Amino acid sequence: MEKIPRITAVKALPNRHLEVLFFNGTKKDYDCRMVMDKPEFFMLRDEIFFNTVKVDTGGYGISWNDNVDLSEYELWTNGEEIQ
Repeated sequence: MEKIPRITAVKALPNRHLEVLFFNGTKKDYDCRMVMDKPEFFMLRDEIFFNTVKVDTGGYGISWNDNVDLSEYELWTNGEEIQ
């Protein structure tokens, strides 16, 4: 199994995208619209809330609050690498 690098930074972008920087220097774009139909992610529809995203302690994921988060695995696997 591929070892997933931890996250060092995350930035909210327009149209509910995230720019995620991983410890190995890889940068990925993650489209949150693909999860926003799930009830646990409905809050991401609010732009102000969406923009509060932060990296979790240790870099094992990102979160908006205690109930809305994404793992480094999800972001690495389903994000698209950008230069």
